[in-house]
Amino acid sequence: MKLLLKSAVIVDPSSKHHLKKRDILIEKGIIKKIAASISEEKAKTVSLKNLHVSQGWFDSSVSFGEPGFEERETLENGLQVAAKSGFTSVAINANTQPVTDSKSDVKFLKSKVQHSPVDIYPIGALTVGSDGTDLAELFDMQNEGAVSFYDYQKPIENANLLKIALQYVQNFNGLVQSFPLEKSVAKNGVANEEVNATQLGLKGIPALSEALQITRDLYLLEYTGGRLHIPTISTEQSVKLIKDAKKKGLKVSCSVNVAHLALTDDLLKDFDTHYKLLPPLRTEKDRKALLKALKEGVIDGVTSDHNPIDIEHKRTEFDHALFGSIGLESCFGALAKHTNLETAVKALTNLKSDFGIENPSIAEGEKACLSLFNPTETWQFRGTDILSASKNAAFLNESLQGKAYGIVNNDQLILNEKSSR
Repeated sequence: MKLLLKSAVIVDPSSKHHLKKRDILIEKGIIKKIAASISEEKAKTVSLKNLHVSQGWFDSSVSFGEPGFEERETLENGLQVAAKSGFTSVAINANTQPVTDSKSDVKFLKSKVQHSPVDIYPIGALTVGSDGTDLAELFDMQNEGAVSFYDYQKPIENANLLKIALQYVQNFNGLVQSFPLEKSVAKNGVANEEVNATQLGLKGIPALSEALQITRDLYLLEYTGGRLHIPTISTEQSVKLIKDAKKKGLKVSCSVNVAHLALTDDLLKDFDTHYKLLPPLRTEKDRKALLKALKEGVIDGVTSDHNPIDIEHKRTEFDHALFGSIGLESCFGALAKHTNLETAVKALTNLKSDFGIENPSIAEGEKACLSLFNPTETWQFRGTDILSASKNAAFLNESLQGKAYGIVNNDQLILNEKSSR
């Protein structure tokens, strides 16, 4: 395919064209030429309002359902949603049925999407069946293509198990993830333990439960060495703990769900289960602390934590509804609204290095792995903007700023027809 992107502002600090408006000629998936003006009659021309391009965005925490929960989302449609939301690569969680805990499970995921425009990177379960008892086939899964090991949203209760895992994966430079929740403190909580939960009569998940687990995990990391990723932190105290650990030189990275940068537990007043997330939405003070940490680089990246839930498990009493929200479609619009352009792009690309994913620069001769977007468009996220099979969206009816047009990756152009009109 020969493709010509016209008048695109390039957002890539590693490129000599950073923040310059350029035409980009792509042929057979490779950037052939970047110049102020290019004429190429045989190329498919893409000319979009206020077009910006950056290195391809990566989402480090995505759930699709297949295999086992295809009614929530299939791999095929999920990857189309990711592409139209601006993501060139996604890491897929192991919360399927069966759980992705073996070499054959990883191979199945890779084989299902060989020709996808979006690169998938399976996350292998840390323990067999994600039940927290025995380590899974970590080495074999990494050899097959797994980029990390994580029992999705299940805390590692056995400290010795995490210690052994951190020691073992050093033999092949593996990346362990540990969900930041001390279960005995959180118990059966469903919302942030603060004024709102108390007034509504909802069982609380205290910020303490997150801080305790992170403190334990960082002590173990300091003892064992290795690499640890802490997904979706949500509190001011978590930021302080990770900042101090990085100052010590520990190899720890972390992410934040974009919902925790934009929303707070004030939204719970109507018992709307769209806002039932794990970790729960926290206070305005926490939200501001997370935003500051992202801008300072303490938080390494942002995830949509995309988690489709079928209607039967979401439209029910708050206590009984499952945790989770879809987020790919609204991720960039929510992020760009609350931070500047370069911080937003860095937040969506920075975790590639921690997960061992290639991140080609926007330069002649490099692979064309590009996210296309308009960073200034203001819009309201409506039900008609949902591309996912499930509709459990925390950002429904929220005002956003910045809209993804689509991607160029693997010699394919995928555009969101609604965004590119």
